[in-house]
Amino acid sequence: MKIALLEDELSQAETVVDLLTTYGHECEHFATGKSFLYSVLHNSYDLLILDWQLPDIEGTEVLRQIRSEMNWRIPVLFLTQRDSEADIITALDAGADDYLVKPARQGELVARVNALSRRVGGEQAEQEEIEVGPYQINLGKRTIISSGEDVSLTDKDFDLAVFMFQNIGRLLSRDFLLERVWGISSNINTRTVDTHVSRLRRKLNIKPENGFRIKTIYQHGYRLERVSE
Repeated sequence: MKIALLEDELSQAETVVDLLTTYGHECEHFATGKSFLYSVLHNSYDLLILDWQLPDIEGTEVLRQIRSEMNWRIPVLFLTQRDSEADIITALDAGADDYLVKPARQGELVARVNALSRRVGGEQAEQEEIEVGPYQINLGKRTIISSGEDVSLTDKDFDLAVFMFQNIGRLLSRDFLLERVWGISSNINTRTVDTHVSRLRRKLNIKPENGFRIKTIYQHGYRLERVSE
């Protein structure tokens, strides 16, 4: 799992990164809210870990921007020294999925991270159908209906469509899509992803008139976005 860690104390950050790496996760560290938000906007992550007190932006404001402005449902874990009931309530009400007080026990931190990962995976696995706008996606039958008509897709086109509709509003880098949809390393020509995305746009008629668009993020990847009427 790819994790972004927002922590301004270097020693604490190194401990968390080393711990999560030991348990098979990829963890990137950021010391400021601005650098963290920039990376979140331009890269793909499975989980975010936030500190509260930072040199530039409070962790709750970072979370607000992620939830409100980016419309991203990614799991968020607060890891902070603030331990009052009011602080915990504030963070959870702002959209945090879990809350741990520093110094956290290492085993508990790993367990919380793994639990959030399972929760997201379980929610997606339980879905039999995805119905958004004019699109009906049947995961069992591997079919997609667009505006009442069956759409013929290759296996990879279908897998890509499902992944994008399960991650509406989330930036998906080309490397991330290659890993998650194709199950391969990013060390190949990224035109593979571009070709399939272009085909999806055409076959599913993804355009603002139908309530969605696939936005190309230059040099990074794609984001499936809802378009307000």
